[in-house]
Amino acid sequence: MNLSNPEAKISQIVKINRADRWLVYQRLQQLGIACQCFTNKPLRVELSSTKDAIQLWSVVKQVDSSRTELIGWLDSCWQINSY
Repeated sequence: MNLSNPEAKISQIVKINRADRWLVYQRLQQLGIACQCFTNKPLRVELSSTKDAIQLWSVVKQVDSSRTELIGWLDSCWQINSY
């Protein structure tokens, strides 16, 4: 991602199973992230900031990970020391 040009956008194709693709699409729409999802086509997301990329990663992780993995991830977040 080109952080020196705030107008730069990156188009990303997200490979995810068909059922989860619509959930991810709807959540990205709620977050205001430009995306397209057509029948029998991959999800295409337009990332315009680092924040968009992190939100995409988070949304995909939520639908792609098992409950056990998500619990472990959350537990590790609670263990992080902030100074």
